[in-house]
Amino acid sequence: MSLLRLLIVLLLLAPPLGAQDTGPDGPIAAVSDGVTDAAVERRIREILAELGGYEDVTVSVAEGIVTLQGTTTSAPEVTSLGELAQRVEGVVAVKNEVTETADIARRLNPAMDRFRTRVESVLIALPLVLIAAAIFAVIVGIGFALARLRRPWDRIAPNAFIADVYRAVIRVVFVIVGLVVALDVLNATALLSTILGAAGIIGLAVGFAVRDTVENFIASIMLSIRQPFGPNDVVEINGDQGKVIRLTSRATILLNFDGNQIRIPNATVFKSRIVNFSANPEMRFMLTIGVDLMSDLAEAKRLALQTVQGLPFTLESPAPMVWLGEITDSGVEVVATGWIDQRENSLLLARSEALRQVKRAFAAAGIEMPNTTYTIVQAGESAPAAPAPSAESEPATLDAVAETASEDLDAIVDAERNQRTSRDLLREDARKE
Repeated sequence: MSLLRLLIVLLLLAPPLGAQDTGPDGPIAAVSDGVTDAAVERRIREILAELGGYEDVTVSVAEGIVTLQGTTTSAPEVTSLGELAQRVEGVVAVKNEVTETADIARRLNPAMDRFRTRVESVLIALPLVLIAAAIFAVIVGIGFALARLRRPWDRIAPNAFIADVYRAVIRVVFVIVGLVVALDVLNATALLSTILGAAGIIGLAVGFAVRDTVENFIASIMLSIRQPFGPNDVVEINGDQGKVIRLTSRATILLNFDGNQIRIPNATVFKSRIVNFSANPEMRFMLTIGVDLMSDLAEAKRLALQTVQGLPFTLESPAPMVWLGEITDSGVEVVATGWIDQRENSLLLARSEALRQVKRAFAAAGIEMPNTTYTIVQAGESAPAAPAPSAESEPATLDAVAETASEDLDAIVDAERNQRTSRDLLREDARKE
């Protein structure tokens, strides 16, 4: 009975199995779950040995506290050692006393290893890269060969400029297809989205930088398709008048009536008001003659209309017209118009001759022109009599009004076009807008 009581007392006084010392921050010896300091130390050493490169690092564990000492080849490795030891089961705290080595040879070894690894990777992938490059070259070569063909693109394109645009599009399409196929062979199609994204950003930046050039290029395409004028047409663009020499991919070239060349950017031409004087062969001339306020205005209108209608170069349809204009300080304006075929007659010469003949008819009928001359008469003197109009002052024969100056300008324009200093986008047989 005494022995039994002694055993009960001993059991009550003895610490329970698996008990561990505690400190202010919790347990300091990881023995409650069967993990000992030796096991922790062995586990960390095995991990370092498996990773390699930590031969100079020593590990010691006491009461769950891990102490790391030694050197490594880089500062990031020092930090990763502490984090690695902290994740091992049974570790209470880590004292990381590892420093970065000053040995240059040791610090270069990892870089050399990485270089060798990359060289080996390149050598392994080299056959596949060569195959992908060959496929890319074949596809691009086919695209460029198709683009060099003349007949199909010249047939479907309205002019040579649009045909060149088609060829450029074919080249770009085949380059993109070749790139996609080559990346697929390399199993690197994910790079395509990156390449296209970068190309989009670069294209946007370049587009803003050369905005005027792009606008001019698009205007050239539209003008070459629409063709609002043709070679040798007399046009007025943005206030400049002249004959059209050629339409290039950058500018429209005119020959003005002074013999000077005018280059107008196609973007300006496309947005400007264009007056084509050669689009319609019939053109109207207008002349204004002033008559005295006391003249017979009805007779003046009849004579002007009869004279203009009787001119051999005046067309019957559209018919000539005459009307009274403004009443001025010197008289009344008589306005007469007539139509000519500008392919045969000069507008300026026809207007000049019509004005001369109308003035001669007025003089023959006694219709006086306004006299704006002021005569000063002194006291005792009589005013001089005004000279009577004489129809004989103007010859009755008609002057020639044939279009000779235009033919001379046409010869200059043809000589300029035959030089072929740049590709002309205008065609004689093209449909005009």
